[in-house]
Amino acid sequence: MCRKAFTLLFLMLLTCSESRAQRIVFWNLENLFDCRHDSLKNDYDFLPEGSYHWTKGRYWRKLDNLSRTFAAIADEGAWPMAIGVCEVENDSCLFDLTRRSPLRMARYAFIHEEGPDVRGIDVAMLYDSTQFQLLGHEAVRIPSAELGYRPTRDILHAWGQCPSVPDTLHLVVVHLPSRAGSGREGTEHRRLAVKTLCNLLDELDGKSVLLMGDFNSEPTDRIFREIGSRLTSLMPQSRKELRQAQGTYYFRNVWSFLDHILVSPRLLPRIGKSINVGRFPFLLTEKGTPWRTFQGPVYKGGISDHLPIWVDLLSR
Repeated sequence: MCRKAFTLLFLMLLTCSESRAQRIVFWNLENLFDCRHDSLKNDYDFLPEGSYHWTKGRYWRKLDNLSRTFAAIADEGAWPMAIGVCEVENDSCLFDLTRRSPLRMARYAFIHEEGPDVRGIDVAMLYDSTQFQLLGHEAVRIPSAELGYRPTRDILHAWGQCPSVPDTLHLVVVHLPSRAGSGREGTEHRRLAVKTLCNLLDELDGKSVLLMGDFNSEPTDRIFREIGSRLTSLMPQSRKELRQAQGTYYFRNVWSFLDHILVSPRLLPRIGKSINVGRFPFLLTEKGTPWRTFQGPVYKGGISDHLPIWVDLLSR
């Protein structure tokens, strides 16, 4: 789709968005790097001369496709009030996405704090200031390095007011350490991240909280025992609940729900019917799996190896 067509689509969406619900989205953007080297990060793979041959043309194509996806999510009901994201390199990428891509028509603001991840990927949040009045935010550091683990992403906590929630709404975005080839040390690192997260949730006890992110775990993983005692998951809890193989991530012929949205008891009555997974045709390969940007170092030209998820907050 050309940029002129994008602009027409966005203008149409701006005039037809519904005001009765506030939509909240989460999406792992799969390595949204710019093409410039950050001297403090190990981003060499994502340079034009790096092993991934990450060029400006590929970068801008990805931004256009991310914009197209958010437009498609908006077309299903309303412009998202908030969009939690992960695997974003820096605020330059967020500036390009919200100010220089077709998404600029939606006039999103963004929240980002530079984290300690060695590769330089962070969590962040876009928000529509006409639907969400931001009151504050913080980056919660997981004490990985202090305990001998590789530094990982911060937890992003933002709070504000929106029409569907009478009190303050707290939005928490996470990207927990990977489980791939991690062994016992990796498992302990993930438990540390969950402990840090649960400490934050305990501070927010009794409040309206929505937690979203890439947990690198399915709903049956033991880490959700602790989180589940504080929040209610909106994801399918077992494969028996699924009529067919589905999820947000596909690897080695297996679908998984690695991306999750959970809410506090106070917020649960305001949640729409169910979780939504963005299975738009342009996000999928011919086999119906996520169309990745890369398969290892091989460029596939896709958008992300994860599918976006979202939920609606309804006024009562």
